[in-house]
Parts: sequence; C-alpha cells; structure tokens
Amino acid sequence: MEIFASGRLDVRITPADVGKRVSVRRMTDDGDTVEKFTDTVGVLTSWDDGVLLITRRTGERVRIAQSTLVAGKVVPSAPARRRGPAASYAELARVAARAWRPVESEWLGDWELRAAAGFTRRANSVLPLGDPGVPLDEALARVRDWYAARGLPAYLQTSTGAEGTQEALCAELAERGWTNEVTAELWTGALAPLADGEAAGVTLARSADTAWLGRYGRRGADEVALRVLGSGPSVWFATVPGEAGGTPAAIGRCVVDGRWAGFAAVEVDPAHRRRGLATAVMSALAERALGEGASAAWLQVERDNTAARALYAALGFTSHHAYHHYRWVPPGAAAPGAGPAGGAATGGTGGAETDRSARRGTDRP
Repeated sequence: MEIFASGRLDVRITPADVGKRVSVRRMTDDGDTVEKFTDTVGVLTSWDDGVLLITRRTGERVRIAQSTLVAGKVVPSAPARRRGPAASYAELARVAARAWRPVESEWLGDWELRAAAGFTRRANSVLPLGDPGVPLDEALARVRDWYAARGLPAYLQTSTGAEGTQEALCAELAERGWTNEVTAELWTGALAPLADGEAAGVTLARSADTAWLGRYGRRGADEVALRVLGSGPSVWFATVPGEAGGTPAAIGRCVVDGRWAGFAAVEVDPAHRRRGLATAVMSALAERALGEGASAAWLQVERDNTAARALYAALGFTSHHAYHHYRWVPPGAAAPGAGPAGGAATGGTGGAETDRSARRGTDRP
C-alpha cells in the first residue's frame, strides 16, 4: 500500500470487497499534533454506515471508521507458509474432528452437531464446514434447541487465519450475541524429527488403562470420556511408568490418520518436570505413527500457554490457524467465565482438546 507524496489517498477497496482479505492503514488521533498511522490486516467482514469491520487472524474484530482510511488494498487470501507440511483448513478440520469423536452427532447441511455429555467443548460443539442449508438465524435456532434438548450449552467451533476459515461467521455470531469463550490454535510440523528423540522407557498401548487414566488430569474416566479418548482411526496411548504402584510419570495420546499424526493429552507428573519425559512420549508416539505411514504432525494449544508454545516452536511446529468456541448466552443472562479444565457444561477448557500442560506445572510436550 502507498500514500503518495501529493497526499492523495490510495484506498483501493470498496464495500464490494467484503469477504476478502485486506490490508488497510488508518490515521489515529491520540491528541498528538503529529499524524500517526495504524495498519490492520484481516478479512473485511462488513462495511456499513461508514464503518469497516475487519477480523484479524487471531479472531480479534477491529472497527475502523471509513473517514480515517488513508490506504487499503486486497491481499492474498492466506500468507504463504514458510515451513511445515502444506495443508488446507478443511483438511485439518476434518482430521482433528476424526481424532476426537463425540458420542452423538447430527448433520445440519454441512454443519455437524456434536455431543458427548459435556466432556470437552470440542466434542460438544457445532463444526461448521460449509452451508447449513437453511438461513443462518434458522440454523442457529436449531443449534440452540438441539443442545438444550440434551441439557448442554450451545457452542459453535469456528476458525480464523487461513484460507477457507470462518471470519465472516465469527462476525455474524458476535453480532447475534454469541460469546467467544476460548481461543486456541492448531499447529503443524514435520513428524520425522520428533521420532529422532530418545524414547526409552515409554510403553505404548491401544487403550487407556487404569494407570494412564490415573495421570490424565481431566474429568473422571466414565464411559463417555473413555469413548471419546478411544475414538479415531488409529489411536495409541503412551505411558512412562512412575514409582512402583504409583501413577505414571508421563502419558500421551496420538491418533494416526493417513499422513497425519495428532498429539494430545501429554501430561507429566510435576515431580518429574524438565527431564524430557514429554518429549520422550512424543518421540515414541511419532515413531509408531511413522511406521503406519504418517509424515506430518498436528496438535492444539491455547494462545496464552507461552511455555508450551515456545517448546512446540523449538520442535518445528508453527501455527496454522486459530479456532474459537462461541457460546450462546441468552439475553439478560450472565456471560459464563472460562473456568479450569473440565467439561463444556461447566465452562471448562475442554481437557485434551488443547495443551494446557505448562500451566499445570508439568514437563511440557
């Protein structure tokens, strides 16, 4: 974008560009006599009554008065990835969904309504992968009714920051009173380097035994939790034994699905922190996934888990896209807070849905 020496504005976007990714510069007024400018990049989700609404990669919504624009242009729909496996949002969304299946699901057009008695948001939210087949307000009403019939809050899991993600839907939900309760990211990386680490002492199994569940730091191992944990095309559970008769020193879970290996539920006993046990768990699971033909890895991590994000970056992972859980809050009701890890019905973060291990004081995966 350019601002010409003559002072002429270079705004090359119009309301007809709603839905496209744009880069704009606007003038800011903080009381200083010196003109200052702010740049914003994201999807132009609306342009009404002289106000632009731009949704950034992070899901943040920025309102910009048209009168403050000094430059603007349409930019490519998604930045080129500098490293890591190439993948579309649609591919990763479906792979992640197959790795954490609900107990019950129903389709509304291209929206999958998922329920699992409140165990994790991801298993109790709508995954909108296209058109619901009915007008949006009707679709949202059906969603609210479907979850209300099951005694669950209504959630939609939307994504931002990659080609084909749902910035426009996020804006529509916010305008209709839905609350963005949690934001996390899906990261991808090469699988082979993970398998090069030391994995001595790690045992693998096809199911979660009593010892593994004893280390798992989320909801109790009831039938619903076990069904969700055991779902996926090819599921493996890793364990590093602890003291004799005690809970494991570390655990992890991996789902192999074609070329993808998805890592989750990696937890380490606080007494065994910083001994590389989480890395050993991931190495053992990566080696098994390579043996089944996988070549790429993915995982999910909350945006504010800085320790885990730093480690994943060191292991070669990069952020692919952000995802958000929007919750319907009836008019006049108090917005729920984001509580500790647990079931969706209590406002928790969803357990194995994202990595919270650093905040739990463990040796991060």
